[in-house]
Amino acid sequence: MTPAARISAAIEVLDDIIQRRRPASDALKDWGLSRRFAGSKDRAAIASLVYDALRRKASSGYAMASEESRALVLGMLAGLRRLPLPEIAPLFSGENHAPAPLSSDETALLTAFSCDGAPDWVRADVPEWLWSSFQASFGEAAIAEGEALAERAPIDLRVNRLKASRDAVLTDLAHFQPEPGPWSPDALRFHAGHDGRGPSLQAEPGFFAGAFEIQDEGSQLVTLLAGAQPGQTVIDLCAGAGGKTLALAALMANRGSLYATDLDSRRLAPLHERLARSGAGMVEIRIPRSRGHEPLADVEGQADLVLVDAPCTGSGTWRRNPDAKWRVRPGALAERIKDQAEVLARAARLVRPGGRIAYITCSVLPEENDDAVRAFLGRQPEFAPVAPIDVLKGAESDLSLLARFATGHGLQLSPRRTGTDGFYLACLQRGG
Repeated sequence: MTPAARISAAIEVLDDIIQRRRPASDALKDWGLSRRFAGSKDRAAIASLVYDALRRKASSGYAMASEESRALVLGMLAGLRRLPLPEIAPLFSGENHAPAPLSSDETALLTAFSCDGAPDWVRADVPEWLWSSFQASFGEAAIAEGEALAERAPIDLRVNRLKASRDAVLTDLAHFQPEPGPWSPDALRFHAGHDGRGPSLQAEPGFFAGAFEIQDEGSQLVTLLAGAQPGQTVIDLCAGAGGKTLALAALMANRGSLYATDLDSRRLAPLHERLARSGAGMVEIRIPRSRGHEPLADVEGQADLVLVDAPCTGSGTWRRNPDAKWRVRPGALAERIKDQAEVLARAARLVRPGGRIAYITCSVLPEENDDAVRAFLGRQPEFAPVAPIDVLKGAESDLSLLARFATGHGLQLSPRRTGTDGFYLACLQRGG
């Protein structure tokens, strides 16, 4: 496919996403299945165009005076990819599957491309209904934080201490030009190319040998700061596919007891294969037999650490899932807040006196972070927050600079602040 034909395809996929309010991944998959002529590089390029258009949906719509798919793609090419008009115009020739030629209005808007005078939420590319929460979290930096969340994310991996060192993996993957992560002692970072594609790390021998896993450095950081130690009893209460479970096993040097569970047992399916590859032999997966069944009833009140990777809106991962921010609705936020209260109550029953809960979200919204912790502390007076500075002092490496990002009860990471996804961590200790 030509670059122009790929743009036509991206516009078609965006039409499907917007009109049917469906996830971008589903629309892209359906498009690919019905267009067998498109090769893997074509599909990847089209996906990159679609996701880039969604990153700047609000600002592109404003600058191009339209929220139609064609306008969003034009705005993305001018705004995010910074193509000048002489490079954009030939891609819209109307020939050989290219989109129709630019209108005089489109040409004028592209020539004067600007978001000057736009509302703050538009400039930040944040949904209007979430703007007050976003501002409450970031204050005067809210627009800049939104812009950072609208950029492409790098690709991070976590070196598996049980099988390799960071220096060894750095050498093995030198052909991809990795760089050490700025915070986590186990992180390596790779930057995507102009087309948004990164290296095929999961095709590398080191991946199959369990030397590393793909994991955002922010996810690595909050797991590290949770404070798991070798020999402890630790529970990963919302383990999902197990990224943090694997990181915990490595931090515990494969010594102690580590339980992984999730209310949705289907999410645990990939963990079995990942555990075998990682060499983590001390993990026990507990699968709930039915709704309401507590698979950890036998260890209630015994855990040194319960890690709660709570269900949330995912606002901190908008770089990786740009369509998600336009699909989330107020009802979903209210539902997540309810889920967070329930999972924290469950964690409280599992932790021993003197033990701690590490409450984690991939959200930047205070309702899901400090507010959720404050509500929990009001319901559970036997728990007290661990001061963020003390959480940082307990880390194995010097992370004291992160103290700048302390909130009322925890730490808030973000792409602009830390170069990571927007993770939140609060540690809550049960009185002894």
